[in-house]
Amino acid sequence: MIRLYCKHRVRAVTELEGMWDFAPVEGHPAIPDCYDYRLPVPGCWESHPELNTYRGRGWYRKEIQLEQQTPIRLEFKGVSHTADVYWDGHHIAHHYNAYTPFYVVVPDVSAGNHELTVLVDNRFTPESALHIPNDYYTYGGLIRPVALERIADVFIDRVHFTPFYQDGNWWADIETWITNLAAESKTITLQADLAGETCIAQTLHLAVQSTVKHQSTVCFPTVKPWSHQDPQLYYLSVQLYRAEEKHPLDDWIERVGFRQIEVADGQIRINGKAVTLKGFCRHEDHPLVGSSFPLQLMVQDLDLMEQMGANAVRTAHYPHDERFLDLCDERGIYVWEENHARGLDLERMRHPLFANQCKTCNREMVQHHYNHPSIIIWGVLNECSSDTEEGRVHYKTQLHQIRTMDRSRPVSFASDKHFTDRCLDLADILSFNIYPGWYIEDEPGDLSDRLYQWAEQNGGKGKPMIISEFGGDGFYGYRSLTKVKGTEERQAEIIGRCLQAFLSREAIAGVFIWQFCDCRVTEGEGWLLTRAKTMNSKGIVDEYRRPKLAYETVRRFFSPESHT
Repeated sequence: MIRLYCKHRVRAVTELEGMWDFAPVEGHPAIPDCYDYRLPVPGCWESHPELNTYRGRGWYRKEIQLEQQTPIRLEFKGVSHTADVYWDGHHIAHHYNAYTPFYVVVPDVSAGNHELTVLVDNRFTPESALHIPNDYYTYGGLIRPVALERIADVFIDRVHFTPFYQDGNWWADIETWITNLAAESKTITLQADLAGETCIAQTLHLAVQSTVKHQSTVCFPTVKPWSHQDPQLYYLSVQLYRAEEKHPLDDWIERVGFRQIEVADGQIRINGKAVTLKGFCRHEDHPLVGSSFPLQLMVQDLDLMEQMGANAVRTAHYPHDERFLDLCDERGIYVWEENHARGLDLERMRHPLFANQCKTCNREMVQHHYNHPSIIIWGVLNECSSDTEEGRVHYKTQLHQIRTMDRSRPVSFASDKHFTDRCLDLADILSFNIYPGWYIEDEPGDLSDRLYQWAEQNGGKGKPMIISEFGGDGFYGYRSLTKVKGTEERQAEIIGRCLQAFLSREAIAGVFIWQFCDCRVTEGEGWLLTRAKTMNSKGIVDEYRRPKLAYETVRRFFSPESHT
């Protein structure tokens, strides 16, 4: 399943879910003649008992049959972490980053049998600035869905929908990118429909082998807004027609919502109303599936979060599977989506590929996930060197990049540089990761007050403040009246004290508990990489989603009405 709704009714799409041939490889990675395994796609190779700690390279192979000659578009929703794609033995694409989608177009494919092969690499190499040994696990494989689309020589590349409220009505800017693969110019008609009415009908001229962008601003006087309480969704259907033809040659469907985000007077406002974000930081990690989640487990995660009363989730520390975002759209869950760069010191940020790999991740994250109404914040560079002038250059560059792609959402970054951060003026929302009661002994309310007062004088005046991480370890089943660190009792106590302090302060616009579930981490050296059980055990539920004592503590503060 690529998405939770039908993206195309005209374009023919074949989902490549199923069993693929697989072969680990060492040395020179030539396409093998023999494959040792059959692995499911999507999936992580660590799910196989002989590969559960394998870090290296491996070939995936899929045989594909086409009934007629056609251009094709191959879409990969996530390959961890580096992919080299081959079609009939010819290299057609290279992509880095496990958590952002990419696609490749093959313009003229003959009818008959073909071979799709993908070389996947999850090693920590000098060519990787972002995937490094870290406080979460980098799995290997085709971890998210793959699809093959049979396209026309003129096709829709993407659509962006930007809603806004003005003069008592909802409006939207609708941008459509159209590509002409043909060796001659083309004239086509672009039509778009939403809420039962045609909102765009425009004739366009496309030059030879070019991509053009069409933009329209349209008023929608009868639609209802999207919100947490009432997540109204609409289908935006865009079609392309050749002159004088009644049937479209291509289409693109987006599921959209009308909502407007504002940041003012220390508040985050959705459709003019202040909201307090109450949520979790979530890793895509499960002992049965690694980072390759089936829909059932995504639904279970959100069911548990909602039972505790959450209205928000932070995709720490990378963009999440788009089907999870679809669920958030449907349920009215606010999303802070974050790029992939976690805990990098200045030396790591000086990596010669760091800036470009971040730039690509940001572009792919925003372009592919732009239309989700649930996403209300873009985040970058969690706990990186925001306390240095050299680091500030990267924060400024990346926040500016995202703003140029999307001015409808605020931007932020989660900082652990308490009282030394030099980048607060660059963000729209202040966000701090603090761990009172765990890494430090400060009283949570006092610490948050001091941070807020300091931030007001150091670039953050008038901005909303979020506590983007807080919590402590709690090993499932470790119970003791002593309440020593690591017990479920101590974790619940820490969470309760923090929530009581943070949610009682008007200056705090949101909280994200670290974290929703326990997750696997990279085995290695250093305090971050020598965690007990090779797990980060700060989850409110364990890795199998079994609730700890803190579950009811969170529910008491997030959903007080359920305990009255």
